[in-house]
Amino acid sequence: MTAPVPTFTLERRALAQGFAPVAGVDEAGRGPLAGPVVAAAVILDPDAVPPGLADSKVLDEARREALYEAVMATALAVAVASASPARIDATDIRKATLHAMAAAVAGLSIPARHVLVDGRDLPPLPLGVTGEAIIDGDALVLSIAAASIIAKVHRDRLMRHVDAAHPAYGFAIHKGYGTKAHREAIAAHGACIHHRMTFGSLKNR
Repeated sequence: MTAPVPTFTLERRALAQGFAPVAGVDEAGRGPLAGPVVAAAVILDPDAVPPGLADSKVLDEARREALYEAVMATALAVAVASASPARIDATDIRKATLHAMAAAVAGLSIPARHVLVDGRDLPPLPLGVTGEAIIDGDALVLSIAAASIIAKVHRDRLMRHVDAAHPAYGFAIHKGYGTKAHREAIAAHGACIHHRMTFGSLKNR
């Protein structure tokens, strides 16, 4: 089945209703056994939307990196925030994700008036900011697709830095996801400070 092509329809509708600027919000890293969950908020320039934006999950690494640079060069504002493994363990992944999303929106250099968020939940928003939660928004909405790329590339880069400090786990390869090699590394070396101790088999350690 052909992947859907995201459009600027919802952004244009909000802009036409006077809700400007509009930000797309998405996260990367809900499922891994290690590393933070990272959220991004992006306000695209309606007159300079990079071609080829799509859900980061359907793009290869080289394409994501190229689009990351294109978004950073053309967007009106971009902000990234994260929630650490410790925060994830202290609350839960849903609350940690919404915390990171709220921080990303608050971190925009140009305050958003309306936000389009991937998923079922809206994060806490600043007073006067409206929002819509859109299931599969990263595949349907250009601003959310842009945010998905920013969040994914930023998180992958973070995990490569983590790998440099903890090379035994292979973080640069699997980015903290529960691959066979990662699980075997945990069995051999135990967990490190970047692991989420409430996830999967780590809960029993």
